[in-house]
Amino acid sequence: MDSSNSSLDKVWVFSSSSAELLEKLHAKWSSVEKKPYPAMYSSIFGGIVLDPALMVIPIDDHMAGCSFGSIPPIGIQSEDLISLPTVNPSMHPNSAGCCVTVQERDSSTRTCPSAKKGIASTIPMKSPLFATMKNVNYLPNVLSKMEAEEQGASASIWVDDEGYIAEGPNVNVAFVTHDKELILPSFDKILSGCTANRLLQLAPKLVERGFLKCVKTANLTVEEAKGAAEMMYVRSTLPLLPIVTWDEQTIGDGKVGELTMALSDLIWEDMVAGPETQRIPVPYA
Repeated sequence: MDSSNSSLDKVWVFSSSSAELLEKLHAKWSSVEKKPYPAMYSSIFGGIVLDPALMVIPIDDHMAGCSFGSIPPIGIQSEDLISLPTVNPSMHPNSAGCCVTVQERDSSTRTCPSAKKGIASTIPMKSPLFATMKNVNYLPNVLSKMEAEEQGASASIWVDDEGYIAEGPNVNVAFVTHDKELILPSFDKILSGCTANRLLQLAPKLVERGFLKCVKTANLTVEEAKGAAEMMYVRSTLPLLPIVTWDEQTIGDGKVGELTMALSDLIWEDMVAGPETQRIPVPYA
């Protein structure tokens, strides 16, 4: 029987040292023009893997077997330095090993992404216990994202049971008022995102320059939020995404705001040349 045959008449058995097994792994990637992951650090091999065929995890890894996961995205902006968010180990279950994958990014995405349309999600948000810790329960996130797409939007925002703005699926939200105040919803019921916290640390620079009046976290009603001059998603892989329409209501003048761009520049500059205390030199062999 040909090992490439998908028939279930026989089950192919590979020995632990089978060269054909490695060939099949490589065959999986042979038709892929651009490899999605140029590199992966694997604690299983104890080093950086450049062959996509070997970017695997054991079947008994807690992430695969027990739905454990630890997934803070990291922005890499130079060849030998990595900007790392501060992670509270108690927020993440222990697993059998770890892996870090590297994805290439077009340099043109360094500018603030194009404006998006958002809606208020009707999908119940996570309880504060699970919303305030990083976990892999993404069903509410997926359903909320699907709901937005069904309505022709690309973003959704949760409102808590008290009527205050919470967060979006996998993202924090931020607002700039007409009085030039940068406000992020309080973190008591939502995830205190690494990028959102870094934004709160960096934004006072715009206060010093006279562009912003103040920077704070606070409870915001839907009415207050929709009346903002600027609105944005905040997440490490964005890092800022302007939202200019919410439930068919225009935010500000309906264009990407100057302060959104200025805040985006602060985040990007910090990722490229942030403080050395947040960087770990990688001793490549």
